[in-house]
Amino acid sequence: MTDERVARAALSRLTEPGDPRVAGVVEEVGAVRLHDDVVALRGERELDRDAQVRVARLDPERELEEAAAQGIRFVIPGDAEWPRQLDPLSHVEELQQMSGRPLGLWVKGPLRVDELDGAVAVVGSRASTTYGEDVARELAAGLARDGRCVVSGAAFGIDQAAHRGALALDGPSVAVLACGVDRAYPAAHRELLARLGSVGAVVAEVPLGCAPMRMRFLARNRLIAGLAQGTVLVEAAVRSGALNTASWTTRLSRPLMGVPGPVTSAQSQGVHHLVRSGAAALVTTSADVLEVVGAVGEHLQEEPREPDRPRDRLTRRHRQVLEAVPVHRPADVAAIARTAGIGLLAARTALAHLAKGGFVVDTEEGWRLGPAALGVPQPDPFPA
Repeated sequence: MTDERVARAALSRLTEPGDPRVAGVVEEVGAVRLHDDVVALRGERELDRDAQVRVARLDPERELEEAAAQGIRFVIPGDAEWPRQLDPLSHVEELQQMSGRPLGLWVKGPLRVDELDGAVAVVGSRASTTYGEDVARELAAGLARDGRCVVSGAAFGIDQAAHRGALALDGPSVAVLACGVDRAYPAAHRELLARLGSVGAVVAEVPLGCAPMRMRFLARNRLIAGLAQGTVLVEAAVRSGALNTASWTTRLSRPLMGVPGPVTSAQSQGVHHLVRSGAAALVTTSADVLEVVGAVGEHLQEEPREPDRPRDRLTRRHRQVLEAVPVHRPADVAAIARTAGIGLLAARTALAHLAKGGFVVDTEEGWRLGPAALGVPQPDPFPA
């Protein structure tokens, strides 16, 4: 163990995550110097005095050993496994008096956190609807199918649906917690977190044993946004915590996407506002998401359109004649020509062409609509 790792482990116990004062001092004098000042009770900064109330119970070497015994590693800047996409957090504007790159990450699971290039965060309301959960699962499954890691917070609602969607396809997924990675929060997701810890990764900024607190949830949101290449918001009310993650995404200048919901749904009002204001791109499928986060020219989608039908390939003159054929009773050529407003010879020629395609039928009583015009499935009479 290096002095740097021990110092950062200690500071993760002495301070709260997302404290811009910590990030600022660490950037200025280094983690070892800040740790030494706090432990020696010689720091004069407000930060030092705040941290000193926790010094008595500090034993970072033991904590690191206990973590290692549980298969938990403490990844810090400079490690080969450090996810460099978190580094820009050192330079973004504060949000709710939080900012800064984390001191380190406590990681449980086989997935290396430096291998999350192209990861997508899928987050949303805890009080989700069945519609929202279904969409989140489908999106996550589609991203997993493309080999993308799905990042979320393992909370009730949209978060858990996103994790389950990725796991259903054996795709990589990362849960970022507001408590120690050795704790199951919420308790109802113990099995889900165990699964993520065995095939993906469970990540936290706070050390083992730490309890979840509101401020820690806000701090972890910046990590969710920071680990991902882009964020998809699936259901978020106007005061949803998921909007905090969305704000971090825009601060990091990364793509923010929103899934529309019913216009009457309170759970989607926050998403609709972001889409309406232009802050979020509207997405409805994983293909939409991949087009937004992919490299230029990748995952381009064709404009949605119905397949061509034989009737679509009729000329304007042929359609004009076809629409002049009565629906309920046959008519002679003269009547059809008169209704269509074209010459008699042109009408005969058009009717002969339409008859070949099954659009009209010539009977003893006159011309009537054929099966192709009435919607009866037919072989394509005019293949492309």
